[in-house]
Amino acid sequence: MIDIQLSEQELKPQTCIDFALSGGAGAVDVFIGTVRDHTQGRKVVRLEYEAYEPMAISEMRKIAEAAIHRWPVQRIAIHHRIGTLQIGDAAVVIAVSTPHREEAFEACKWIIDTLKQTVPIWKKEIFEDGEVWVAAHP
Repeated sequence: MIDIQLSEQELKPQTCIDFALSGGAGAVDVFIGTVRDHTQGRKVVRLEYEAYEPMAISEMRKIAEAAIHRWPVQRIAIHHRIGTLQIGDAAVVIAVSTPHREEAFEACKWIIDTLKQTVPIWKKEIFEDGEVWVAAHP
């Protein structure tokens, strides 16, 4: 019902989609957060993610369990990348299945918003002219 992963390996969105598929689900909503080539007018070269892994996994699981209690979720996959990521790489993949599309949209949006607020994952943005650590929390 829940698949949580932190990995230094390339994330595979299809793996999350395949996990989320369920006979009782009429919808699978997928969010893929990718590394873009600019931030606030500065050219990004790459990102580096770090996490306090035991706590991050625990918090991601709590988010998934809370989503299951708020919506009629069938299955949830939350995979987040750590380590060095290049432009275009997937940093996070979330797949949520529910009986109807509106529930899947709502749950998936809530999951990524909550993850960014509560999960101890930090990113370093490496620019052409320097670098800065940015908390993943807005």
